[in-house]
Amino acid sequence: MRILVDANVPAADACFGALGEVVRRPGREIAPADLRDADVLVVRSITRVDAALLAEARGLRFVGTCTIGTDHVDTRLLAERGIAFASAPGCNAEAVVDHVLVSLATLAERQGWRLAERRVGVVGAGNVGGRLLRRLAAMGIDCLACDPPREEREGGDGFVDLESLIDECDVLCLHTPLVREGPHATHHLLDAERIAALAPGTVLLNAGRGDCLDGQALRARLAGQGDIAAILDVWEGEPGIDAALRDLAELATPHVAGYSLDGKLRGTHMIYRALCRAFGLPCRVGLDELLPAPPLARLELGPGLSAEEALRLAMRTVYDPRRDHDALCREGRRQGMAAGFDACRAAYPLRREFATLEVALPEAEAQVAGWFTGAGFRVTTA
Repeated sequence: MRILVDANVPAADACFGALGEVVRRPGREIAPADLRDADVLVVRSITRVDAALLAEARGLRFVGTCTIGTDHVDTRLLAERGIAFASAPGCNAEAVVDHVLVSLATLAERQGWRLAERRVGVVGAGNVGGRLLRRLAAMGIDCLACDPPREEREGGDGFVDLESLIDECDVLCLHTPLVREGPHATHHLLDAERIAALAPGTVLLNAGRGDCLDGQALRARLAGQGDIAAILDVWEGEPGIDAALRDLAELATPHVAGYSLDGKLRGTHMIYRALCRAFGLPCRVGLDELLPAPPLARLELGPGLSAEEALRLAMRTVYDPRRDHDALCREGRRQGMAAGFDACRAAYPLRREFATLEVALPEAEAQVAGWFTGAGFRVTTA
C-alpha cells in the first residue's frame, strides 16, 4: 500500500508505517502525478482535493484530512468514485479554545478591561464553539450562542439570531464552517453591513474560516473609525493574506489556533483509525503512545494575584499567541506574505494544551480555582 501524506502531519510513520510505504510531500506541492500510484492520501486544510488533483489517480481508495473542516475536499466527487473519506472532527477543538481564551485575556490586559465583565457571543456552536461556550460558562462569563442549523434542528431555546448577538455582545467569536450556498450559507456571514453595525469597543475574533468574514469591509472599519478590535487567525486568500489587514489586527496569527501537538496527534490518530476501519485492519497504535510528556507539567502559584492575572500567567506558561503574531509579521517582511505565512506553519514550535498543565494554588486562593478548571487546567490546592 502506498500512502501519500502531507509532510507536516506528525507521527505519520508511527501510525501509517506498518500499513504500507509512507511518502511525504509538502501540502501545497501535492500534485496529480503524486497520486498515480497512491492508494491512500492524507492531507491537511491547505491541500485542495478536487477533480484537478485526482486527474491521474487510478488506484486511490481512501482520503483522510487531519482537520475538523472539510471544505477543501470535494466529498461528493470522492463518493462518486467510491473513494472512502474521513476527517477528524474535534481533533484540535481544545487547542482552538485555548487560543481564543488566551487571546482575549491578552487583549483585555492590553486595553485595560476585564474579561469577566464582558458578554461573549459565539457564532457557530459546533465542536469548537460548543466547547468555548462550556468553558466560558464554567468560568462564570456571560455568553450567548448563535447557530441557525442547530436552532433549526433542536429548537430556539439557548440560541439567538446573529443581529441580536451583534447588538448585545461585547465580544464576537466566529467558529462556523465555510458554507457557500443554501439557507445557512456562511460566506461573508459578517459582511460590510454587519461589520458596520458593530458597536464601538466590540472585539471581533475569527478562528473559524477566513471567508466567513468580509476582510475588505473589516479593514475599512479598522482603518477608518478604528473603534473596534480584531483578533484574526484565519484569512481570505491564504496564504497570500491582506498585509494591511494583518497590520490593523490586534493579534494576527497564521491559521494556527488549533496547532497544538496534542491536536495534531489526535488528528493523525483519528485518520489512522478510520483507515484501519476502511481496510479492515487492526489498530495497533494507541494515542497515548504518541503523546509525549509535557515540557512543563506543574505550575505553583503563590498569593497576591487577581483571578485574571493568575489565569493569564498560567495560560501564557502554556501558550502565548503574541509569539505567533510576531512570527507572522517578521516572516511576512522577510519572505513575502504568502511564503512567510506558510513558513510560520511549517516550522511551528512545540505547543501543548492547557489540560497538560497542573496548576497548584495556595489554600487561600482556592476561590479562584473555578476560573482555572473552567479554562481547562487541572487544579490542586495546598
